[in-house]
Amino acid sequence: MVPRYPQYYAATKLLKSIKRNMRPQGSGKGGTYFGATGSGKSYTMLYLTRLLMRDKDLQSPTVVLISDRTDLDDQLAGQFTNAKYFIGDDQVISVESREDLKSYLQNRKSGGVFLTTIQKFNENVDLLTDRNNVICISDEAHRSQTNLDQKIKITKDGVEKKYGFAKHLHKSLPNATYIGFTGTPVDATLDVFGEVEDAYTMIEAVYDEITVRIVYEGRAAKVNLNETKLHEIEEYYKVCETAGANEYQIDESKRAVTQMEVILGDPKRLKLVAEDFVEHYEKRIEEGATIKGKAMFVAANRHIAYDLYKEIIALRPEWAEVRVCDEGVELTDKEKKEIKPMEKIKMVMTRTKDDSKELYDLLGTKEYRKELDRQFKNEKSNFKIAIVVDMWLTGFDVPSLDTIYIDKPIQQHTLIQTISRVNRIYEGKETGLVVDYFGIKSNLNVAMKKYGVVEGENFNGIDKAVVIVKDQLDLLAKIFYKFDNTAYFHGTPLQQLQCLNQAAEFVQQTEQLEKRFMAITKKLRSAYNLCVSSENISQMERDYIHYYLAIRSIIHKLTKGDAPDTAQMNEKVRQMMEEALISEGVEEVFKLDKNDSKNNADLFSDEYLAKINKIKLPNTKIKLLQKLLSKAIEEFKKTNKIQGVDFSKRFKKLLEQYNERKDFQALQSDVLDDVAEQFADLFGELMNERDSFKDLGIDYEEKAFYDILKAISEKHEFEYPHGKLIKLSQEIKSIIADKARYTDWSSRDDIKAELKVDLILTLAENDYPPVPKDEIFKEIFEQAENFKKYRA
Repeated sequence: MVPRYPQYYAATKLLKSIKRNMRPQGSGKGGTYFGATGSGKSYTMLYLTRLLMRDKDLQSPTVVLISDRTDLDDQLAGQFTNAKYFIGDDQVISVESREDLKSYLQNRKSGGVFLTTIQKFNENVDLLTDRNNVICISDEAHRSQTNLDQKIKITKDGVEKKYGFAKHLHKSLPNATYIGFTGTPVDATLDVFGEVEDAYTMIEAVYDEITVRIVYEGRAAKVNLNETKLHEIEEYYKVCETAGANEYQIDESKRAVTQMEVILGDPKRLKLVAEDFVEHYEKRIEEGATIKGKAMFVAANRHIAYDLYKEIIALRPEWAEVRVCDEGVELTDKEKKEIKPMEKIKMVMTRTKDDSKELYDLLGTKEYRKELDRQFKNEKSNFKIAIVVDMWLTGFDVPSLDTIYIDKPIQQHTLIQTISRVNRIYEGKETGLVVDYFGIKSNLNVAMKKYGVVEGENFNGIDKAVVIVKDQLDLLAKIFYKFDNTAYFHGTPLQQLQCLNQAAEFVQQTEQLEKRFMAITKKLRSAYNLCVSSENISQMERDYIHYYLAIRSIIHKLTKGDAPDTAQMNEKVRQMMEEALISEGVEEVFKLDKNDSKNNADLFSDEYLAKINKIKLPNTKIKLLQKLLSKAIEEFKKTNKIQGVDFSKRFKKLLEQYNERKDFQALQSDVLDDVAEQFADLFGELMNERDSFKDLGIDYEEKAFYDILKAISEKHEFEYPHGKLIKLSQEIKSIIADKARYTDWSSRDDIKAELKVDLILTLAENDYPPVPKDEIFKEIFEQAENFKKYRA
């Protein structure tokens, strides 16, 4: 995929608009523009600032970046202050107060980048500067940066007239040009900043691999007590669509909200929601469908959230137990300090004096909520499930979060912001899942259409995933139609494992068949992860899914080692492996990496090779020998680079011969046995070469230099006596050891120069023939660096 750099293109379009619409000094007007980006807004702002500062026509304007939250301000400040050179201005400053901003602006005629919050523009305002070469860039321009209208409040003391922050901002900088950035423009955004100048949609962000695709699963029918309630939900949305036009409609909307919360908080309904949530969440955990088990549940209000929490804990009391992390999770020393013990499920919301003592204590202080923030973002923390109402729905990024459950009426831009919590990129995460308990689908389609998702391409339901699963199962059935899998579905654990062995062998008949199988099962796994809880997938289909994914795991392990595919193995297959006492192949596949990762010396043991030789399945045996050789060669390169490279070339040639096998050769055991023997022979030669320094009476470091000198003499076709080669390699090692006394020797030009002179003199003293000395020095120096790297 060729990167399109959408943030840069958006910035260039905004720059042209600014230059086209900037007002003359003293006009009292500023240009109004809008740049919408669904993702990566801060990078677009950074590009735009760079372009503004470097544009000859603008002659270095002053840029003021305005956010509406302290955390966003801190985030932008960190990014911009670290990019001074990129921007082209040394004065990139995070402003502490309004007075500081006034001082900075009034003491300059151009230049400077100042980051501040909208809250600094309060009632007590005065003119900051009337210059027209000031560019105000507003982040999240759908919130407090659009409140230009006057608000009237009647009190016992009379009438109070107030304006919002945005009004005071425009009074303080009357001739500035205003640019707004947001992923969700509301009508007020367009009123203040003008029409959309550039839009970067969610579907484009998915295409550019900046976000992942979002998938929808509706479960409202499972938890709503009857059709009447569903109808009331639809009516609620109709009322809210026009809310805000006048006082009467606002009151009507408030009454609708109250009625809706009565429905959502019904004890019988909440019990159903809790049961379904627990079942759905645990199913995804069991099937490995969630990356790290991080999930967010959005409840309608604080009291409903608390009642739901109690229902869930009644079902799973162990989720309220304080732990550091899941069993079996290894922590580094740093992680042991960072990860705090806490429950698996927590409520995240502010507490009030009216809360019961139990709820008040559960919610904790402001500092405690900050700790919850840190722990939820830590992928290894035991804190996996956050129940929220309003907090964390916008501007809260947890890349490993892949599932959000919604049981709250949410509309328009807030809904888009909410579901965007699960579309962040994370390794192994292919989609974000939105589980709907409320019935938001029709409203979600409206919101997605409004904010630039073309024909809903970015938003599919799990029904499509079910279709994909069934299609892949059909393709796999055709591949395996000649294969007898009876033993897997009806045999003992040992027979089941042997069947998996045979199935993996069957798939590896040709490279083309293996690649096709792996591609189909990858698609199957991705789709199944989304619809594991669907009732439209039968138990028999699930059994076949687990069967095929187990075969995939074996092949993946044979070719790539430890990987997420191993975790995809169904619990049933893990249990089979534990119950089986003997297995020919599968057991070794899953034990091999664990053994050799602890002690690479075992790679070269006779016992290690003997385990592989016991395997009777030729393709599986060849794959294991491939892995063994690959690892052994990499280890050997650490001590003898030139010989390691030679073995790599021979290994690659053998691989090419094996991968070029034809269909008619696929099942010929004599052909495959011959290939396996060639791999085994190469491994034997490698083992012999590894220990050959002992027979020469030198150590392995001296042998590495010996091989370099011998290879160069053979390349340039001259003879050099064996005894003299031994002596010369020992002297070279002594020279290297002398220079390596300095820890930074390989990066210091003076020491490298001394080393080169010493080597040239030593070669001359030993009558090493006149060959290019730079070539010798290069090989010897690289080998010396190799020793240094792998000794550390």
